[in-house]
Amino acid sequence: MRRLVFATRNAHKIGEVREILAEAGVEVELLPLPAEVPDVVEDGLTFAANARKKARAAVAATGLPAIADDSGLCVDALNGMPGVFSARWSGRHGDDAANLALVLDQISDVGDDHRGAAFVCAAALVLPRGVERVVEGQIGGKLARAPRGSGGFGYDPAFVPTGSTSTTAELTPAEKNAISHRGEALRGLAPLIVELIPDS
Repeated sequence: MRRLVFATRNAHKIGEVREILAEAGVEVELLPLPAEVPDVVEDGLTFAANARKKARAAVAATGLPAIADDSGLCVDALNGMPGVFSARWSGRHGDDAANLALVLDQISDVGDDHRGAAFVCAAALVLPRGVERVVEGQIGGKLARAPRGSGGFGYDPAFVPTGSTSTTAELTPAEKNAISHRGEALRGLAPLIVELIPDS
């Protein structure tokens, strides 16, 4: 089985990525980023730059092939923000509730027809021999006026995908993975994992 490090310690993401790759026919032993590896400063100006940076750091620390993703919410009425700043939009990295509350407050006076948004994800694969690949995925939709649902994480409770009346936090994991930005990016990465990493 192929062994890869996923450059995160977020258990939600690890489970989600493992399921997406399995559904794409790629069985992997997906290892979390070791606790002793310092966090990477995500100072890139694009999702792809941050994903590459995190994957490179994981390879350097472990000597194993690594995948990393960087993703976020791009809100039309906020000129594409929070974008790469999604995880720390409220000033505290990883405070999902505060980040979501701030975005909804910032567009509270925006009409329903202008609450468009998209989740964007860049997934990077970096190998110890220096090979790098990046695939991007995106899902469009709009923001609800109040959070709904208990699934997912981050901005999921307020994001309603195009063609749906449910937020992504109201979808089952399988339903979400089938349409999500992360699902699209990782399904695009799956054949590259097969091509570039031998099955041991």
